Amino acid sequence: MFKFSSLFLNNTIEVISMKQREGNKIAVIIRKMTMKDYDSLIELWKKGNIPYRPQGRDSKKNIRWQLQQPNCFYLIAENHGTIIGVILGTHDGRKGWINRLVITPAYRRKGIAKRLIEEFEHHLTAAGINIVACLIEDWNATSMDVFERLGYTKHTDILYFSKRKNMKI
Repeated sequence: MFKFSSLFLNNTIEVISMKQREGNKIAVIIRKMTMKDYDSLIELWKKGNIPYRPQGRDSKKNIRWQLQQPNCFYLIAENHGTIIGVILGTHDGRKGWINRLVITPAYRRKGIAKRLIEEFEHHLTAAGINIVACLIEDWNATSMDVFERLGYTKHTDILYFSKRKNMKI
């Protein structure tokens, strides 16, 4: 069972205070993503070196469709109205999948990724899903470190295969 974070299940928002290195606190709002966030999401992905496929799965049309799916939990972390983090998570009825997680470089190592992951895990628990996984590209040591610190197990014995109708998706 995952830690129960009790942030929100509907459209309510929780503001959490997080300490900065200097001892000051920053107010972070975690909420569900809306289409109004799309352009900021893409900018954040670019800053975070996250692959972006505008003709495929990351197009406005596809993201709009994904946001309407009951198994998609797309969450935003923001500070003073600026998006500083995002997690895109889904489930297939058996297992939850963290598909994308990125935090603006200036806000890393402040616990924001942890809070987004905990909120996604909370949604999965509420849906009766007790396994969560993520796929991380072998060059992304930062993400591997985050997930290992949060208790995720690295599996080196699994190979990933995919089949795409189009390389742009």
